Amino acid sequence: MSALQHAEYLEHFLHLPSEKQHKIIDAALYSFGRNGYKKASVADIAKAAGISKPMVFHYFGSKKNLYMYLLDFCGSTLASGVMSKFDKSETDFFKAVRNASVIKTAVLKEYPDIMHFIESMYFETDPEVEQEIKKVIQRGKGNFDIGRFFENVDYSRFKDGVNPALVMKLLVYFSEGVIRENPQGQKLDIESLMKQFDECLELFRKNFYKEEI
Repeated sequence: MSALQHAEYLEHFLHLPSEKQHKIIDAALYSFGRNGYKKASVADIAKAAGISKPMVFHYFGSKKNLYMYLLDFCGSTLASGVMSKFDKSETDFFKAVRNASVIKTAVLKEYPDIMHFIESMYFETDPEVEQEIKKVIQRGKGNFDIGRFFENVDYSRFKDGVNPALVMKLLVYFSEGVIRENPQGQKLDIESLMKQFDECLELFRKNFYKEEI
């Protein structure tokens, strides 16, 4: 199916009330995120969204188109949320990281299964979507440069020999690990996640920052 044909299908979906769009997106994120592309059932997505299976195809044209829409939706939702609300004037590295995390958790509250979908996307091997996923990930790296959000950070606060980029990687690994520990099918406890993340930030601050004079 061409991009033009897909756009014609998507037009029907985008004209739905936002509440109905939300329900369909929620149902699709849940199904793909927990079952993977191949095992995800369009019938199950339709049932969870409160619509008929034919209507899913009416809105998206195919299961693959629905999946690709979710890829773009997740990337744009997270990126636009951070870009529009992030305070780039913050000079403290750890405060800046926390500010970004608060914005992301706001997205998680609205779409609880978005992280499960993103995580499953990175491990997806179905040939029908694997190459498209790689293209989306690569495009996202170019469009969402995390460095732009930390351009005013005072890196001199770090102890000599500490690599801030590596600290950022460790924080990402920590947050992803905490999310993966969440049992499948259970909604994320955002408050608990932020509490653990705050504890990690404080530990890193004490160990990687120079002592305050």
